[in-house]
Amino acid sequence: MQTLGIDLGSSSIKIAIFDSSKQRTLARAFFPKNELSIEVPSPNWAEQQPDVWWNSLKGALHDIKYQIILKNIQAIGISYQMHGLVAIDKNLTPVRPAIIWCDSRAVKIGEKAFDALRDQYYMSHHLNTPGNFTASKLAWVKENEPEIYARIWKFMLPGDYLALKLSDKATTTEAGLSEAALWNFKNKMISTQLMDHYEFSETLIPEIVPSVGVQCHVSKWAAEELGLTPDIPITYRAGDQPNNALSLNVLEPGELATTAGTSAVIYGVTDKPLYDAKSRINTFLHVNNTLKNSRNGVLLCVNGSGILYSWLKKMLNVTTELISYNDLNNISKQAPPGSLNLKFFPFGNGAERILGNLNLKAQISQLDFNVHDRSHLIRSAKEGIVFSMRHGLDLIHEIGIPTKMIKAGNNNLFQSPLFRTIFVNTMQMPLALYNTDGAEGAARAALAGHTSQSLENTFKNMKPIATIYPEQKLSEIYQEHYALWCKELTVLLANN
Repeated sequence: MQTLGIDLGSSSIKIAIFDSSKQRTLARAFFPKNELSIEVPSPNWAEQQPDVWWNSLKGALHDIKYQIILKNIQAIGISYQMHGLVAIDKNLTPVRPAIIWCDSRAVKIGEKAFDALRDQYYMSHHLNTPGNFTASKLAWVKENEPEIYARIWKFMLPGDYLALKLSDKATTTEAGLSEAALWNFKNKMISTQLMDHYEFSETLIPEIVPSVGVQCHVSKWAAEELGLTPDIPITYRAGDQPNNALSLNVLEPGELATTAGTSAVIYGVTDKPLYDAKSRINTFLHVNNTLKNSRNGVLLCVNGSGILYSWLKKMLNVTTELISYNDLNNISKQAPPGSLNLKFFPFGNGAERILGNLNLKAQISQLDFNVHDRSHLIRSAKEGIVFSMRHGLDLIHEIGIPTKMIKAGNNNLFQSPLFRTIFVNTMQMPLALYNTDGAEGAARAALAGHTSQSLENTFKNMKPIATIYPEQKLSEIYQEHYALWCKELTVLLANN
């Protein structure tokens, strides 16, 4: 049986075709080859046209149609960028560009809502503040674009929209509603408190379908567009970070997953209703949550990760000899651990939840024109990303989640041996590296949703390609530099 996994990111659409009998991925592709553009019509805004995602899916499938027979695909799984807002009218057409995850315009609206709802009851039931999540973004549209809001038939997350394009059916999941800050974990239902506060009608919510299981079917029109067989089921849907954890077989309490793509994330699983009182880390329903067995995902996110690395690449490409990502990795090896005290604070991609939704902006500290060169700048950027992730991991420890080992896919910044070395010695725990990605994870999960086998069974044959361990001397060096970085961060936060 062959399944299609789709990973809808903010920079590209990635796809993978998984064959269950061979237990391997037959083909992978991504589109476009250059990163998708993010529209910034106003400071701190971030938008994308939803149909660009659809056209990118068509492009990715076109790239692999000569490697495999697309008609052999029997089920589809979707992973998607979390917390975005897509609003459609009754003709299933978007009424405005999608407001994506790194858009910060709704921060104040979310804070105002929490001030009105703030009490122990709200946090113990919802495990998150309304924050800058999808519900608050919809409230921003309601408040600032009333004519557009009046045209909205349903609102959805980016993955819901891709499923809509595939099936002509508007659906969402309980996990998706938790990502939108619209889930009451205690009562296991839609958050009537936040819906009432924002004066949303429940008719705006699409039909709720399971995260794993038959959700809808590919329409005849979509099948013709994509070269697929009509009526094949979409059997899995999850946000990119829960899906990344799933892709690494992180399904049970105490297990951790990490990734460092456009943003950097650490994601832990718990069976308890844990939350951070300041909502600097956030709790969502995990993909394997059921009524009988609660599984929540606790997520910390640093917005400025791969996007910082991409920015460095652009800034350093000022000569006729263009610098690649591999060049950045090689150049950064020339600098010593700690980058001669050069410190990078990678908070230049919108409001940061781990900083209490403060938009601190990226900052460089201790720059000395006489000693620092581009190798120190690049290495300090890597160290700053990892130090930010460690700052978030400390918060995860604070709320009571144990950690022993962490898993990552061999992609994005984790492809860099130096980044992995900085990571394990700063985190002070081993890193298990797997040759997988979100698209393959979605394809494997689609298999489970189609055949009713367990998710655990779908991933049982996965083995790490490497395990990286901390080194005592290097770990001591990085604990010292991390402490200094934290000290400067405290001063920056006090001054903002």
